Amino acid sequence: MTDAQDTAADTSLRTTGGAPPDEGGATATGAPNAPEGPPPVPLLEPREGIPPVVADEAALAEVIAAFAAGSGPVAVDAERASGYRYGQRAYLVQLRRQGAGTALIDPVGCPDLSGLGEALSGVEWVLHAATQDLPCLREIGMVPTLLFDTELAGRLAGFPRVGLGAMVESVLGFVLEKGHSAVDWSTRPLPEPWLRYAALDVELLVDLRDALEKELDRQGKLEWARQEFAAIAAAPPPEPRKDPWRRTSGMHKVRRRRQLAVVRELWQTRDRIAQRRDVSPGKVLSDAAIVEAALALPANVHVLAAVSGWGQRIARRQLEQWQAAVDRAKALPDSALPQPGQAVTGPPPPRAWADKDPAAAARLSAARAGVSALAEELNLPQENLIAPDTVRRVCWEPPKPADEEAVAGALAGYGARPWQIELVTPLLVAALAARAA
Repeated sequence: MTDAQDTAADTSLRTTGGAPPDEGGATATGAPNAPEGPPPVPLLEPREGIPPVVADEAALAEVIAAFAAGSGPVAVDAERASGYRYGQRAYLVQLRRQGAGTALIDPVGCPDLSGLGEALSGVEWVLHAATQDLPCLREIGMVPTLLFDTELAGRLAGFPRVGLGAMVESVLGFVLEKGHSAVDWSTRPLPEPWLRYAALDVELLVDLRDALEKELDRQGKLEWARQEFAAIAAAPPPEPRKDPWRRTSGMHKVRRRRQLAVVRELWQTRDRIAQRRDVSPGKVLSDAAIVEAALALPANVHVLAAVSGWGQRIARRQLEQWQAAVDRAKALPDSALPQPGQAVTGPPPPRAWADKDPAAAARLSAARAGVSALAEELNLPQENLIAPDTVRRVCWEPPKPADEEAVAGALAGYGARPWQIELVTPLLVAALAARAA
Protein backbone atom coordinates (compact mmCIF):
# COMPACT_ATOMS: atom_id res chain seq x y z
CA MET A 1 0.00 0.00 0.00
CA THR A 2 1.31 3.45 -0.91
CA ASP A 3 1.62 6.26 1.61
CA ALA A 4 -1.26 7.97 -0.19
CA GLN A 5 -3.49 4.92 0.22
CA ASP A 6 -2.54 4.73 3.88
CA THR A 7 -3.50 8.35 4.52
CA ALA A 8 -6.42 8.71 2.10
CA ALA A 9 -8.92 8.77 4.95
CA ASP A 10 -7.13 11.78 6.46
CA THR A 11 -7.05 14.23 3.56
CA SER A 12 -9.72 16.79 4.48
CA LEU A 13 -8.14 20.19 5.10
CA ARG A 14 -9.66 22.70 7.47
CA THR A 15 -9.63 26.48 7.45
CA THR A 16 -6.69 27.62 9.55
CA GLY A 17 -7.25 31.37 9.61
CA GLY A 18 -4.46 33.61 10.80
CA ALA A 19 -1.90 35.42 8.70
CA PRO A 20 0.20 34.15 5.80
CA PRO A 21 3.29 32.15 6.80
CA ASP A 22 5.71 35.03 6.28
CA GLU A 23 3.72 37.07 8.77
CA GLY A 24 3.70 34.47 11.50
CA GLY A 25 0.51 32.62 10.61
CA ALA A 26 0.13 28.85 10.49
CA THR A 27 -0.85 26.69 7.52
CA ALA A 28 -1.04 23.33 9.25
CA THR A 29 -3.95 21.15 8.30
CA GLY A 30 -6.53 19.91 10.73
CA ALA A 31 -7.58 16.35 11.45
CA PRO A 32 -10.73 15.02 9.76
CA ASN A 33 -12.94 15.79 12.74
CA ALA A 34 -11.04 18.75 14.13
CA PRO A 35 -13.07 21.84 15.02
CA GLU A 36 -13.01 24.60 12.45
CA GLY A 37 -10.61 27.46 13.01
CA PRO A 38 -11.46 31.16 13.17
CA PRO A 39 -13.60 32.61 10.37
CA PRO A 40 -11.72 33.51 7.19
CA VAL A 41 -10.34 37.03 6.92
CA PRO A 42 -11.19 39.19 3.86
CA LEU A 43 -8.05 40.09 1.94
CA LEU A 44 -8.72 43.66 0.86
CA GLU A 45 -5.38 45.22 -0.08
CA PRO A 46 -2.02 43.97 -1.43
CA ARG A 47 0.75 44.11 1.17
CA GLU A 48 2.65 46.87 -0.64
CA GLY A 49 -0.41 48.50 -2.19
CA ILE A 50 -1.42 48.41 -5.85
CA PRO A 51 1.70 48.64 -8.02
CA PRO A 52 1.72 50.91 -11.09
CA VAL A 53 0.94 49.20 -14.38
CA VAL A 54 4.08 48.54 -16.42
CA ALA A 55 3.38 49.68 -19.98
CA ASP A 56 6.71 50.76 -21.49
CA GLU A 57 10.12 49.25 -22.09
CA ALA A 58 11.94 51.30 -19.44
CA ALA A 59 9.57 50.21 -16.68
CA LEU A 60 9.67 46.63 -17.98
CA ALA A 61 13.47 46.61 -17.75
CA GLU A 62 13.24 47.58 -14.08
CA VAL A 63 10.77 44.76 -13.42
CA ILE A 64 12.98 42.23 -15.19
CA ALA A 65 15.96 43.27 -13.08
CA ALA A 66 13.97 43.14 -9.85
CA PHE A 67 12.48 39.71 -10.52
CA ALA A 68 15.80 38.29 -11.69
CA ALA A 69 17.29 39.40 -8.38
CA GLY A 70 14.41 37.99 -6.33
CA SER A 71 14.42 34.64 -4.57
CA GLY A 72 12.23 31.57 -4.47
CA PRO A 73 9.27 30.68 -6.72
CA VAL A 74 7.45 33.33 -8.74
CA ALA A 75 3.65 33.58 -8.71
CA VAL A 76 2.25 34.17 -12.21
CA ASP A 77 -1.26 34.93 -13.44
CA ALA A 78 -2.79 36.39 -16.61
CA GLU A 79 -6.09 38.06 -17.39
CA ARG A 80 -7.80 37.64 -20.77
CA ALA A 81 -10.87 39.26 -22.33
CA SER A 82 -12.81 36.08 -23.05
CA GLY A 83 -16.26 36.84 -24.41
CA TYR A 84 -15.20 40.36 -25.41
CA ARG A 85 -12.25 40.04 -27.80
CA TYR A 86 -11.24 37.64 -30.55
CA GLY A 87 -8.79 35.02 -29.37
CA GLN A 88 -7.34 34.39 -25.93
CA ARG A 89 -4.48 36.89 -25.71
CA ALA A 90 -3.32 38.21 -22.36
CA TYR A 91 -4.33 41.78 -21.42
CA LEU A 92 -2.64 41.83 -18.02
CA VAL A 93 0.13 39.74 -16.50
CA GLN A 94 0.62 39.64 -12.73
CA LEU A 95 3.75 38.39 -10.96
CA ARG A 96 4.98 38.25 -7.40
CA ARG A 97 8.31 37.07 -6.02
CA GLN A 98 10.09 37.44 -2.71
CA GLY A 99 12.45 40.39 -2.91
CA ALA A 100 10.68 41.82 -5.95
CA GLY A 101 7.14 42.39 -4.73
CA THR A 102 4.21 42.41 -7.14
CA ALA A 103 4.27 43.61 -10.75
CA LEU A 104 1.34 44.28 -13.09
CA ILE A 105 2.39 44.30 -16.76
CA ASP A 106 0.31 45.50 -19.70
CA PRO A 107 1.04 43.22 -22.71
CA VAL A 108 -0.57 45.81 -25.00
CA GLY A 109 2.16 48.32 -24.16
CA CYS A 110 4.80 45.58 -23.70
CA PRO A 111 3.91 42.87 -26.22
CA ASP A 112 7.23 41.05 -25.97
CA LEU A 113 7.94 39.62 -22.51
CA SER A 114 10.56 37.13 -23.66
CA GLY A 115 13.22 39.02 -21.70
CA LEU A 116 11.23 38.51 -18.52
CA GLY A 117 10.67 34.87 -19.43
CA GLU A 118 14.41 34.38 -19.90
CA ALA A 119 15.17 36.10 -16.58
CA LEU A 120 12.86 33.60 -14.86
CA SER A 121 14.16 30.55 -16.70
CA GLY A 122 14.96 27.81 -14.20
CA VAL A 123 12.76 29.47 -11.57
CA GLU A 124 9.64 27.60 -10.46
CA TRP A 125 6.50 29.37 -11.66
CA VAL A 126 3.41 29.02 -9.48
CA LEU A 127 0.16 29.18 -11.43
CA HIS A 128 -3.43 28.25 -10.67
CA ALA A 129 -4.93 26.15 -13.50
CA ALA A 130 -1.73 26.49 -15.51
CA THR A 131 -3.09 25.06 -18.75
CA GLN A 132 -5.53 27.98 -19.00
CA ASP A 133 -2.83 30.66 -18.83
CA LEU A 134 0.15 29.02 -20.53
CA PRO A 135 -1.12 29.50 -24.13
CA CYS A 136 -1.53 33.27 -23.76
CA LEU A 137 1.74 33.55 -21.84
CA ARG A 138 3.52 31.62 -24.57
CA GLU A 139 2.26 34.13 -27.14
CA ILE A 140 4.14 36.95 -25.38
CA GLY A 141 7.35 35.00 -24.81
CA MET A 142 6.84 33.60 -21.32
CA VAL A 143 7.38 29.84 -21.11
CA PRO A 144 8.21 28.17 -17.78
CA THR A 145 10.76 25.41 -17.43
CA LEU A 146 9.50 24.49 -13.94
CA LEU A 147 6.04 25.01 -12.53
CA PHE A 148 3.71 24.26 -9.63
CA ASP A 149 -0.01 24.23 -10.40
CA THR A 150 -2.01 24.94 -7.25
CA GLU A 151 -5.30 23.83 -8.80
CA LEU A 152 -3.89 20.48 -9.89
CA ALA A 153 -2.20 20.11 -6.51
CA GLY A 154 -5.58 20.62 -4.88
CA ARG A 155 -7.14 17.93 -7.04
CA LEU A 156 -4.40 15.44 -6.20
CA ALA A 157 -4.72 16.28 -2.52
CA GLY A 158 -8.44 15.54 -2.59
CA PHE A 159 -9.95 19.01 -2.24
CA PRO A 160 -13.63 19.04 -3.26
CA ARG A 161 -13.37 22.68 -4.44
CA VAL A 162 -10.23 23.77 -6.27
CA GLY A 163 -10.97 27.31 -7.43
CA LEU A 164 -8.36 29.80 -6.29
CA GLY A 165 -10.74 31.56 -3.89
CA ALA A 166 -11.89 28.30 -2.32
CA MET A 167 -8.31 27.05 -1.95
CA VAL A 168 -6.99 30.26 -0.39
CA GLU A 169 -9.89 30.30 2.04
CA SER A 170 -9.71 26.64 3.09
CA VAL A 171 -5.92 26.44 3.33
CA LEU A 172 -4.78 29.94 4.32
CA GLY A 173 -7.90 31.36 5.92
CA PHE A 174 -8.31 34.39 3.66
CA VAL A 175 -11.19 35.44 1.40
CA LEU A 176 -10.31 36.75 -2.06
CA GLU A 177 -12.69 39.18 -3.76
CA LYS A 178 -13.65 37.54 -7.09
CA GLY A 179 -16.09 40.10 -8.51
CA HIS A 180 -13.92 41.09 -11.47
CA SER A 181 -12.99 37.69 -12.89
CA ALA A 182 -15.19 38.05 -16.00
CA VAL A 183 -14.71 41.73 -16.85
CA ASP A 184 -13.34 43.06 -20.14
CA TRP A 185 -9.63 43.18 -19.39
CA SER A 186 -8.93 44.89 -22.72
CA THR A 187 -10.40 48.06 -21.18
CA ARG A 188 -7.92 50.93 -20.97
CA PRO A 189 -7.17 52.41 -18.54
CA LEU A 190 -7.90 49.55 -16.19
CA PRO A 191 -9.98 50.70 -13.19
CA GLU A 192 -8.27 50.64 -9.80
CA PRO A 193 -10.63 47.99 -8.31
CA TRP A 194 -9.72 45.65 -11.16
CA LEU A 195 -6.00 46.23 -10.57
CA ARG A 196 -6.45 45.56 -6.86
CA TYR A 197 -8.22 42.28 -7.69
CA ALA A 198 -5.44 41.33 -10.12
CA ALA A 199 -2.68 42.03 -7.60
CA LEU A 200 -4.47 40.03 -4.90
CA ASP A 201 -4.69 37.01 -7.22
CA VAL A 202 -0.91 36.52 -6.87
CA GLU A 203 -0.62 37.86 -3.31
CA LEU A 204 -0.86 34.46 -1.59
CA LEU A 205 -0.12 32.09 -4.47
CA VAL A 206 3.34 31.12 -3.21
CA ASP A 207 1.99 30.71 0.33
CA LEU A 208 -0.68 28.41 -1.06
CA ARG A 209 1.97 26.48 -3.00
CA ASP A 210 4.02 25.92 0.14
CA ALA A 211 1.04 24.67 2.15
CA LEU A 212 -0.07 22.32 -0.65
CA GLU A 213 3.42 20.93 -1.06
CA LYS A 214 3.43 19.98 2.63
CA GLU A 215 0.01 18.36 2.33
CA LEU A 216 0.95 16.40 -0.78
CA ASP A 217 4.10 15.22 0.95
CA ARG A 218 2.08 14.14 3.98
CA GLN A 219 -0.22 12.12 1.73
CA GLY A 220 2.65 10.53 -0.21
CA LYS A 221 1.56 12.27 -3.40
CA LEU A 222 4.28 14.89 -3.85
CA GLU A 223 6.19 12.87 -6.45
CA TRP A 224 2.94 12.35 -8.36
CA ALA A 225 2.42 16.09 -8.44
CA ARG A 226 5.97 16.75 -9.59
CA GLN A 227 5.50 14.37 -12.50
CA GLU A 228 2.24 16.07 -13.45
CA PHE A 229 3.81 19.54 -13.31
CA ALA A 230 6.78 18.40 -15.41
CA ALA A 231 4.41 16.98 -18.02
CA ILE A 232 2.53 20.29 -18.26
CA ALA A 233 5.75 22.28 -18.59
CA ALA A 234 7.08 19.94 -21.29
CA ALA A 235 3.86 19.68 -23.30
CA PRO A 236 4.02 21.24 -26.79
CA PRO A 237 1.37 23.74 -27.90
CA PRO A 238 -1.84 21.95 -28.88
CA GLU A 239 -2.47 21.29 -32.54
CA PRO A 240 -5.09 23.55 -34.17
CA ARG A 241 -8.52 21.97 -33.89
CA LYS A 242 -9.73 20.34 -37.11
CA ASP A 243 -13.11 21.62 -38.33
CA PRO A 244 -13.71 23.96 -35.36
CA TRP A 245 -17.07 24.93 -36.85
CA ARG A 246 -18.38 21.52 -35.78
CA ARG A 247 -18.31 22.74 -32.17
CA THR A 248 -21.14 25.19 -32.84
CA SER A 249 -23.70 24.86 -30.05
CA GLY A 250 -26.83 23.06 -31.22
CA MET A 251 -25.10 21.08 -33.96
CA HIS A 252 -26.98 17.95 -32.88
CA LYS A 253 -30.05 19.41 -34.64
CA VAL A 254 -28.26 19.62 -37.98
CA ARG A 255 -28.34 16.31 -39.85
CA ARG A 256 -28.34 17.00 -43.61
CA ARG A 257 -25.06 17.63 -45.42
CA ARG A 258 -26.35 20.79 -47.14
CA GLN A 259 -27.33 22.18 -43.76
CA LEU A 260 -23.89 21.30 -42.40
CA ALA A 261 -22.38 23.28 -45.28
CA VAL A 262 -24.45 26.31 -44.27
CA VAL A 263 -23.20 26.04 -40.67
CA ARG A 264 -19.62 25.84 -41.94
CA GLU A 265 -19.98 28.83 -44.26
CA LEU A 266 -21.73 31.01 -41.68
CA TRP A 267 -19.23 30.03 -38.98
CA GLN A 268 -16.24 30.84 -41.20
CA THR A 269 -17.77 34.15 -42.29
CA ARG A 270 -18.44 35.07 -38.67
CA ASP A 271 -14.89 34.12 -37.68
CA ARG A 272 -13.36 36.35 -40.35
CA ILE A 273 -15.52 39.29 -39.27
CA ALA A 274 -14.76 38.72 -35.58
CA GLN A 275 -11.04 38.52 -36.24
CA ARG A 276 -11.10 41.70 -38.31
CA ARG A 277 -13.06 43.58 -35.65
CA ASP A 278 -11.18 41.95 -32.75
CA VAL A 279 -14.39 40.98 -30.98
CA SER A 280 -15.71 37.71 -29.64
CA PRO A 281 -17.44 35.72 -32.43
CA GLY A 282 -20.55 35.45 -30.27
CA LYS A 283 -20.90 39.23 -30.39
CA VAL A 284 -21.03 39.09 -34.19
CA LEU A 285 -23.59 36.31 -34.50
CA SER A 286 -24.86 33.72 -32.05
CA ASP A 287 -24.45 29.98 -32.50
CA ALA A 288 -28.22 29.62 -32.20
CA ALA A 289 -28.75 31.96 -35.17
CA ILE A 290 -26.29 29.96 -37.28
CA VAL A 291 -28.05 26.69 -36.53
CA GLU A 292 -31.52 28.11 -37.19
CA ALA A 293 -30.42 29.51 -40.56
CA ALA A 294 -28.92 26.15 -41.49
CA LEU A 295 -32.14 24.36 -40.64
CA ALA A 296 -34.25 26.88 -42.59
CA LEU A 297 -32.04 27.11 -45.71
CA PRO A 298 -33.54 30.56 -46.49
CA ALA A 299 -34.04 31.47 -50.14
CA ASN A 300 -33.48 35.21 -49.68
CA VAL A 301 -32.93 37.94 -47.09
CA HIS A 302 -36.66 38.31 -46.46
CA VAL A 303 -36.91 34.67 -45.43
CA LEU A 304 -33.67 34.93 -43.43
CA ALA A 305 -35.01 37.95 -41.52
CA ALA A 306 -37.96 35.85 -40.37
CA VAL A 307 -35.75 33.06 -39.01
CA SER A 308 -35.46 32.85 -35.22
CA GLY A 309 -32.42 34.72 -33.96
CA TRP A 310 -32.15 37.12 -36.90
CA GLY A 311 -35.05 39.57 -36.98
CA GLN A 312 -34.79 43.35 -36.71
CA ARG A 313 -31.53 43.46 -34.75
CA ILE A 314 -29.55 42.75 -37.93
CA ALA A 315 -29.39 45.51 -40.56
CA ARG A 316 -30.37 44.86 -44.18
CA ARG A 317 -26.76 45.16 -45.37
CA GLN A 318 -25.64 42.59 -42.82
CA LEU A 319 -28.48 40.27 -43.76
CA GLU A 320 -27.33 40.39 -47.37
CA GLN A 321 -23.84 39.43 -46.25
CA TRP A 322 -25.13 36.44 -44.28
CA GLN A 323 -27.53 35.41 -47.05
CA ALA A 324 -24.59 35.41 -49.47
CA ALA A 325 -22.84 32.92 -47.17
CA VAL A 326 -25.95 30.73 -47.16
CA ASP A 327 -26.14 30.93 -50.95
CA ARG A 328 -22.48 29.87 -51.29
CA ALA A 329 -23.19 26.77 -49.24
CA LYS A 330 -26.35 26.01 -51.20
CA ALA A 331 -24.42 26.25 -54.49
CA LEU A 332 -21.74 23.72 -53.53
CA PRO A 333 -21.66 20.44 -55.47
CA ASP A 334 -22.49 17.34 -53.45
CA SER A 335 -18.85 16.27 -53.52
CA ALA A 336 -17.86 19.42 -51.57
CA LEU A 337 -20.41 19.00 -48.80
CA PRO A 338 -19.12 18.05 -45.33
CA GLN A 339 -19.79 14.58 -44.06
CA PRO A 340 -21.96 14.11 -40.96
CA GLY A 341 -19.93 13.68 -37.81
CA GLN A 342 -16.20 14.02 -37.36
CA ALA A 343 -13.62 11.47 -38.34
CA VAL A 344 -13.02 9.24 -35.34
CA THR A 345 -9.34 8.54 -34.70
CA GLY A 346 -9.84 6.44 -31.59
CA PRO A 347 -12.42 4.03 -30.22
CA PRO A 348 -16.11 4.60 -30.94
CA PRO A 349 -18.31 6.21 -28.27
CA PRO A 350 -18.67 3.80 -25.31
CA ARG A 351 -22.44 3.63 -25.76
CA ALA A 352 -21.85 1.81 -29.07
CA TRP A 353 -19.43 -0.78 -27.67
CA ALA A 354 -22.03 -3.32 -26.58
CA ASP A 355 -23.22 -3.67 -30.17
CA LYS A 356 -19.87 -3.38 -31.92
CA ASP A 357 -17.75 -5.47 -29.56
CA PRO A 358 -19.40 -6.95 -26.44
CA ALA A 359 -16.08 -8.28 -25.14
CA ALA A 360 -14.54 -4.81 -25.31
CA ALA A 361 -17.59 -3.37 -23.55
CA ALA A 362 -17.12 -5.89 -20.75
CA ARG A 363 -13.43 -5.01 -20.47
CA LEU A 364 -14.25 -1.31 -20.26
CA SER A 365 -16.88 -1.89 -17.58
CA ALA A 366 -14.42 -3.85 -15.45
CA ALA A 367 -11.66 -1.29 -15.98
CA ARG A 368 -13.89 1.64 -15.10
CA ALA A 369 -14.99 -0.07 -11.90
CA GLY A 370 -11.37 -0.68 -10.93
CA VAL A 371 -10.30 2.90 -11.68
CA SER A 372 -13.29 4.29 -9.77
CA ALA A 373 -12.55 2.19 -6.70
CA LEU A 374 -8.85 3.09 -6.69
CA ALA A 375 -9.53 6.79 -7.19
CA GLU A 376 -11.94 6.77 -4.28
CA GLU A 377 -9.38 4.96 -2.14
CA LEU A 378 -6.73 7.55 -3.02
CA ASN A 379 -9.18 10.46 -2.61
CA LEU A 380 -8.57 12.04 -6.00
CA PRO A 381 -10.65 12.49 -9.18
CA GLN A 382 -10.73 9.53 -11.56
CA GLU A 383 -9.56 11.68 -14.48
CA ASN A 384 -6.43 12.63 -12.55
CA LEU A 385 -5.66 9.02 -11.74
CA ILE A 386 -5.75 8.14 -15.44
CA ALA A 387 -7.26 9.84 -18.49
CA PRO A 388 -10.59 8.20 -19.43
CA ASP A 389 -9.58 8.22 -23.11
CA THR A 390 -6.49 6.19 -22.26
CA VAL A 391 -8.61 3.56 -20.49
CA ARG A 392 -10.94 3.36 -23.50
CA ARG A 393 -8.08 2.91 -25.96
CA VAL A 394 -6.44 0.16 -23.92
CA CYS A 395 -9.76 -1.69 -23.51
CA TRP A 396 -10.75 -1.32 -27.17
CA GLU A 397 -7.45 -2.65 -28.52
CA PRO A 398 -5.62 -4.41 -25.67
CA PRO A 399 -1.92 -5.12 -26.16
CA LYS A 400 -1.00 -8.72 -26.87
CA PRO A 401 -0.15 -10.35 -24.62
CA ALA A 402 -2.07 -8.23 -22.11
CA ASP A 403 0.52 -8.65 -19.38
CA GLU A 404 1.90 -5.98 -17.05
CA GLU A 405 4.84 -5.08 -19.28
CA ALA A 406 2.69 -4.66 -22.38
CA VAL A 407 -0.06 -2.74 -20.60
CA ALA A 408 2.48 -0.46 -18.95
CA GLY A 409 4.03 0.18 -22.36
CA ALA A 410 0.64 0.99 -23.85
CA LEU A 411 -0.12 3.44 -21.03
CA ALA A 412 3.23 5.15 -21.50
CA GLY A 413 2.55 5.42 -25.21
CA TYR A 414 -0.68 7.26 -24.48
CA GLY A 415 1.15 9.75 -22.25
CA ALA A 416 0.47 8.34 -18.77
CA ARG A 417 3.02 9.37 -16.16
CA PRO A 418 5.11 6.79 -14.25
CA TRP A 419 3.05 7.14 -11.07
CA GLN A 420 -0.15 6.52 -13.00
CA ILE A 421 1.34 3.52 -14.79
CA GLU A 422 2.47 2.00 -11.50
CA LEU A 423 -0.96 2.31 -9.91
CA VAL A 424 -3.24 1.58 -12.85
CA THR A 425 -1.40 -1.21 -14.68
CA PRO A 426 -2.32 -4.00 -12.23
CA LEU A 427 -6.03 -3.19 -12.24
CA LEU A 428 -6.13 -2.92 -16.06
CA VAL A 429 -4.33 -6.23 -16.43
CA ALA A 430 -6.87 -7.80 -14.09
CA ALA A 431 -9.78 -6.25 -16.00
CA LEU A 432 -8.47 -7.42 -19.37
CA ALA A 433 -7.71 -10.92 -18.12
CA ALA A 434 -10.99 -11.34 -16.29
CA ARG A 435 -12.98 -10.54 -19.43
CA ALA A 436 -10.79 -12.19 -22.05
CA ALA A 437 -12.75 -15.42 -22.22
